[in-house]
Amino acid sequence: MMEFRASLFTAAMLAIAVLSSPAFAAQKATSPPAPPADILPPAPAPAPAPGHVDLADLLSVAGPFSTFLEYLKKTDVLETFQSKANDTKEGITMFVPKNSAFAALRTTTFANLTGDQLKSLILYHALPKYYSLAEFNKLSSLNPVATFAGSQYTLNLTDNMGSIRVKSMWSNPKISSSVYSTRPVAVYEVDKVLLPMQIFKSDPPLAPAPAPAPMDDKASDDAASPASRKPASQKATGSKSASYRAGVSVASYVAVAVSGGLMMLLW
Repeated sequence: MMEFRASLFTAAMLAIAVLSSPAFAAQKATSPPAPPADILPPAPAPAPAPGHVDLADLLSVAGPFSTFLEYLKKTDVLETFQSKANDTKEGITMFVPKNSAFAALRTTTFANLTGDQLKSLILYHALPKYYSLAEFNKLSSLNPVATFAGSQYTLNLTDNMGSIRVKSMWSNPKISSSVYSTRPVAVYEVDKVLLPMQIFKSDPPLAPAPAPAPMDDKASDDAASPASRKPASQKATGSKSASYRAGVSVASYVAVAVSGGLMMLLW
């Protein structure tokens, strides 16, 4: 037991001597440092979701398009157009008539349509792809161009030095302004409703022109009276003639009276 303890003590002393020797210290100093632990780069931030144009909000604030928006909602076409507006690859091009364009047609023009016909009519006002105004010149060479309503519902597009028209069977409206045009959504204002031959066999009648505003009683009486229509010079001449006649009558009376007095003196 004593020998084991002596051996253990001797080994410990040798270890201390080796660790404290200058050679071991130099070897420890020249050895390369341990490589640092791998540091992973921070994960990239997720890309923001693409912003989508809300067509209902856009048409509500961009202009007088409430009638068209009402038909979009009534026929559920708004959902179809909105889904296409969210498609960043293809997009959509819409031709939106102003309220005055609908007012120019008789109210029975759409009242007599079936639900499917009305839906096709609204679908007829869009192309299933985004087109900027600069692209219409090239697009016109592809006429006729199919619309959302189907391959039979086509439009003919013309670009005459920047004046772009969208021709259907019974209307040929002009694009009057660009309401919104950023890929994938283009919305263009037109001054007439697009009317396809597949729905309307003849040109729908226009609404009657508004009646003229009624005149007041005084203006009506003045207009009905011939005297009120005499020119000012004629009125002035009439007044002068009446004064002249009155003066002649007085002079004649005075002359008669003087003649009578002289006759009495002679008697």
